[in-house]
Amino acid sequence: MVGNDYEVFYSYNPPKMISSWVNAEAINVRPDRIVHSSTYLDVPVEWLGEQFIIEAETLKKENELAYRNEYLGEATGTGGAVFTNITLREITDEEISHFDNIADGIDFGYAVDPVCYGQNHLDKMRRKLYIFNEIYKVGMSNKKLHEEILKVKIGNSPIIADSAEPKSIDEMNSLGKLRIVGAEKGPDSVDFGIRWLQNLIEIIIDPIRCPNTAREFSTYEYEKDKYGNFKSKYPDENNHSIDMTRYSREKEYKFRKISLGYNKIM
Repeated sequence: MVGNDYEVFYSYNPPKMISSWVNAEAINVRPDRIVHSSTYLDVPVEWLGEQFIIEAETLKKENELAYRNEYLGEATGTGGAVFTNITLREITDEEISHFDNIADGIDFGYAVDPVCYGQNHLDKMRRKLYIFNEIYKVGMSNKKLHEEILKVKIGNSPIIADSAEPKSIDEMNSLGKLRIVGAEKGPDSVDFGIRWLQNLIEIIIDPIRCPNTAREFSTYEYEKDKYGNFKSKYPDENNHSIDMTRYSREKEYKFRKISLGYNKIM
């Protein structure tokens, strides 16, 4: 403490579960926070002793995943992560200036669930999706959402929104400055959309521009049964940005079947 200024230090070893609040908090970028990571490899051996090094190297040989979590501090996950192709990094203004395949989506919400608007760019040749824009808020009216989108939206692409909210779509279109279309959805559209996202080479998310999108994609895990085993079912919670992204790219996977066992887009 210096005068009225405080510095608070939190120290922890990241839990295995990616959805743990600790790991979710660590990717929450804030201007008043510095996140620093260090391991036993960053200090002199004599600080730890020979036996510590022997135990670490033994675990590395016997169980590398456990070693990466316990000694390198990686959130290795529990094997239930829906998306294993996530990269969190800054997407620069220079990169965005070259984006020519931009899509917009909205997942409506209000009182309890947040409304989520976002933009992304798809590099079809390299099969990479760049998510670079986000509005994410509880209690935002359609009129206010319309105003906020106009402040941040890049380009003139139509916005694909949750078709379960036709009244919200009509209200926003009546304001006259945006073109909003309801998603077609259809049978198994959630499954097709998530599989399409999973089969991309990389989903790059800017955690500064899109902190909630980064958090939801990074911590989204399959549901578990009563015995704690993962089921091939997607939980309908903490997935507003995922739904928004699915809607925005619906035409990419609409009427296309993605076969299990093939790591490619069909």
